[in-house]
Amino acid sequence: MSRFNQISKTIQQVAISNPALDNELVWLNITNAGKKEIEYLRKEYNFNLSHLQASSAKAIAQRPSLSQGNGYLFLILQFPALKDGKIVPDEFDFFISETYLATIHNNVPHLNILFNLCKKDGSSFLACEFGSTAVLLYEVLEKLMLSCYSLIDKNSLEIQNVENMIFSPERKKAISEILALRLNIINFRKIMQNHKNIFKKLLEMKNHIVMNEEIIRFYKDLIEHSKTIWEILENQKEMVDILYETNESLLNYKLNDVIKTLTIFSVIVFPLTLFATIFSMNTVDGMPFIHGKHGFWIIIGFMALIAAGMLMFFKKKKWL
Repeated sequence: MSRFNQISKTIQQVAISNPALDNELVWLNITNAGKKEIEYLRKEYNFNLSHLQASSAKAIAQRPSLSQGNGYLFLILQFPALKDGKIVPDEFDFFISETYLATIHNNVPHLNILFNLCKKDGSSFLACEFGSTAVLLYEVLEKLMLSCYSLIDKNSLEIQNVENMIFSPERKKAISEILALRLNIINFRKIMQNHKNIFKKLLEMKNHIVMNEEIIRFYKDLIEHSKTIWEILENQKEMVDILYETNESLLNYKLNDVIKTLTIFSVIVFPLTLFATIFSMNTVDGMPFIHGKHGFWIIIGFMALIAAGMLMFFKKKKWL
């Protein structure tokens, strides 16, 4: 069973109890932590000041971290979120002890949905069955890890769209799509690259929170999730790189084809221009065909023969 308590607008608490185990777990869900929220945590739980400062909504961690406090663990993790078409990091801070779990985030829907589910039916959670905050943390992290797959699927669809675009008349637009997709995958990889090491460190750290072999198995599943996500991102990165190179090759081929056409045109026009320039000289008495009745058409005929001869030469050389 679960018991909900609305402490403030941004602080919610749900207590999960299992009569068979005779214990109670407290999940504290805090959104957009400011001075009031940090002060509440300091008074009620006496958390380390540096940990509280790192949990402020204004503080943005540059990397995930795991450290021990007085009777609790402090964990910072980042997960990807799609905002305005760009993948950016959402930060999550966790305080975990044997009796409570505090989650601090910037009002992320995935976590709020899970908390509301716990509020309605805490008995459906594995944490209630095991009577462990470590299992509750696992369920939260698993929810966030699974949310990554929807973004991965979106990347896969974008890759397919770009692939179709490359071999269509809209290939010029493909370059901007490829660069945006490449940036998203790079950001995704940057966010997820240390999760596996953090989970391993959590299992190796000496503490009384994650120690049961059955609970350790859950965290090994998280490690497998992080490996799977990383492998998929690695494949997506390679595919985007290949698409980029393919698009560049097609554009270069098209450009070379245009340059070849313009070069042939220039080579053909040059002797004709020279021929016309020679006959435009003011040496009337020494210039042939000038006084003839059909002089103009004779000169045009010579120029046409030169152009046709050059075209035949280019075709024989298979330059056309």
